[in-house]
Amino acid sequence: MQGLALVTFPAASAIFASPTGFHLSGAQYGAMFVPQVALAIFASAVGPWLARRSGMRGLLLLGLGADLLAMSLLAASALLIGGSAAFPMLCCATGALGFGFGATVTTLNTLVERLAPDRPDAAVLTLNALLGAGTALAPALVALFAGLGVWWALPLLTAIFAAVLLWSVAASKSALGPAAAPVVVRGGLPRRFWLYGAAVLLYGVVETLCGNWATLYLATQRSVPAADASYALTAFWLMVTLGRVGLAASGRWLAAKWIYVALPLALATAFQFVAHADGPLGGTLAFGAAGLACSGFLPLSISLGGTEFPARAATLSGELIAFYQVGYGIAAFGVGPLRGLSGVDYSTAFSLGSLVSVLLGGFALGVVRHSKAAT
Repeated sequence: MQGLALVTFPAASAIFASPTGFHLSGAQYGAMFVPQVALAIFASAVGPWLARRSGMRGLLLLGLGADLLAMSLLAASALLIGGSAAFPMLCCATGALGFGFGATVTTLNTLVERLAPDRPDAAVLTLNALLGAGTALAPALVALFAGLGVWWALPLLTAIFAAVLLWSVAASKSALGPAAAPVVVRGGLPRRFWLYGAAVLLYGVVETLCGNWATLYLATQRSVPAADASYALTAFWLMVTLGRVGLAASGRWLAAKWIYVALPLALATAFQFVAHADGPLGGTLAFGAAGLACSGFLPLSISLGGTEFPARAATLSGELIAFYQVGYGIAAFGVGPLRGLSGVDYSTAFSLGSLVSVLLGGFALGVVRHSKAAT
């Protein structure tokens, strides 16, 4: 559900930009994600405190409730197309989604590591593969419903999904109460934590560059039909998911540190294919390669960090998700003004993604170089 909700907005980017849709400019489209980033960072930062007050169940309920609100507002925004109230409603929806994502993902990453303390890498990779399954389905479902003239059906169905989960968690009697809340460690962050934070921030930039701008890039600059552009975004998220499944299965034979360093270097190469993609097939293959290169980096950052800093393991997920959201915000909002102020086209922006990926590889090397968790 969270994967579906997270990618429904960028998957519908063609509808937001279309003259027959919301007719947003590139700058407006980017600005629409600012509330999402701000509230996701807020939810990730205060998540440990909220969990201590209301338990992990309470934090999860808050996240699911915010997801339900976000999808309901997005579905209702279809009634306001052409009106001045549409854009503010979309911003409210992305803000609610940001809080929902920050609270829900922080909770789930923390709990899943407890379920498999002997194999935290595989546990977090598997959880994020399920998140990726939702992100992979969203673009294809948006294309399907848009073809039927009812694009708003996806956020409506996702809202129903969120409501069922909200009721299920509220009615359950599992051990998610105050006793299961994370322990907040006093004192400043360890020096090496900032390597993880910088790496995750840069990862947020490169993932969001693909996840939020792929459809507009192919549809506007490469003249790819909107449906085919959606399939390229589907390929990106599908390969993110399959990559996480594969890495979780191969974790017994491949050292996490080598995977962690290799993925950014593979992504730098994939961005060059993306920047030169021309046509539906080329775009789909290029974004699929980029998705495979993105696959394991964020969940490995969370699991490696939790292993290296066990005293902070319960709050580390939220701290790193906050850094990820900063990177998300830079890419989600920054590409529009960059194009407007400097005239940079989408292909050049994706080409610059290679440089960010190389820098990401440098931070990844710094993370694993002296980390006992990565051996």
